[in-house]
Amino acid sequence: MKFGTKVLHAGIVPDPTTGAIMTPIFQTSTYIQERPGKHKGFEYARTQNPTRSVLEENLAALENAKFGRCFSSGMGAIDAVVKLLAPGDEVICTHDLYGGSYRLFTAIYQNYGIIFKFVDLQDLETVEQAFNKNTKMIWIESPTNPVMRIVDISAIVGIANSYHCLVCVDNTFATPYLQNPIDLGANIVVHSVTKYISGHSDVVMGAVITNDKALDDKIGYIQNSAGAIPSPNDCFLVLRGIKTLHLRMDRHCENGEKVALFLENSPYVDQVFWPGFSEHPNHQVAKRQMRQFGGMISFTLKNDHIDFAFKFMGKLKLFSLAESLGGVESLIGHPASMTHASIPKKERLKSGLTDSLIRLSVGIEDIEDLIEDLKQALEP
Repeated sequence: MKFGTKVLHAGIVPDPTTGAIMTPIFQTSTYIQERPGKHKGFEYARTQNPTRSVLEENLAALENAKFGRCFSSGMGAIDAVVKLLAPGDEVICTHDLYGGSYRLFTAIYQNYGIIFKFVDLQDLETVEQAFNKNTKMIWIESPTNPVMRIVDISAIVGIANSYHCLVCVDNTFATPYLQNPIDLGANIVVHSVTKYISGHSDVVMGAVITNDKALDDKIGYIQNSAGAIPSPNDCFLVLRGIKTLHLRMDRHCENGEKVALFLENSPYVDQVFWPGFSEHPNHQVAKRQMRQFGGMISFTLKNDHIDFAFKFMGKLKLFSLAESLGGVESLIGHPASMTHASIPKKERLKSGLTDSLIRLSVGIEDIEDLIEDLKQALEP
């Protein structure tokens, strides 16, 4: 089944009771049992919900996997994966990690004896040197947030396998439409479903996807025990949003390329970070493991000062200043003071996250209007 058919049909069947073509919202906290232990597959809504079950099956299919679990946020999904670890375990992470993940790893889980090493995952020799007998997981973002570094997932998997180490990929930026880490050998994929998958800036949700039943059983146990589950209504909204994921992503990618080219030719812009450029580091890897290059772009200004970044963002009319990404509307963010503010400045600068770095989530509006908006805001 092709992707454009999966979004509409994978795991989704008409309601057997009414014939409703849309999965109903099962807004209930509990389910009647005939006698203790004899029920229709559902006992308590924290453990199971029919609307959520349909979404989980659909998401797994989109990643070419067998199992999926949904959580109340992307960070809830990441938290569940880290709970697979024990004190003394070590995790190798990309050094330009999303700020929320960095905060969870360093401010929360390091206090419980889990060690996180932040390295440049593009440098395979450095990656291998970071492994030891305590390394249990490698955490990948590709493209990374916000400087769009491309990590060779297959190459990292090859190294990790020799150390019997799990590979987890945050696939939020690429989405299942552009990249499938399970096919590249990853053990676990996480998503902030809030972003492109839902796609309409009206849901907060996360997901953990795997092909390994033993891993899925553990994640499911954590999901039920910790209780960070999404509501049935949110699951319904995501199921509705998914139906147009492939159509939206095509437009995001089309607009993203044109915005990237415009910025590259602007006299007011210094660097543009977009994996579709032939000179972008690991561009050939991106061509191999992604189907298109996405609608996320970051760039720096010639005048590398936070005041100029703020002035530029304040002049925009169509790009809205906001923390999130992946919605149908175009958003702009300032990572140093917003999404990555929890990362110390010294560490930010090491990974290229300067004070004037600006991140764009290019939406599906008319491209001429978007470019005109950027043009007028860049001009002195």
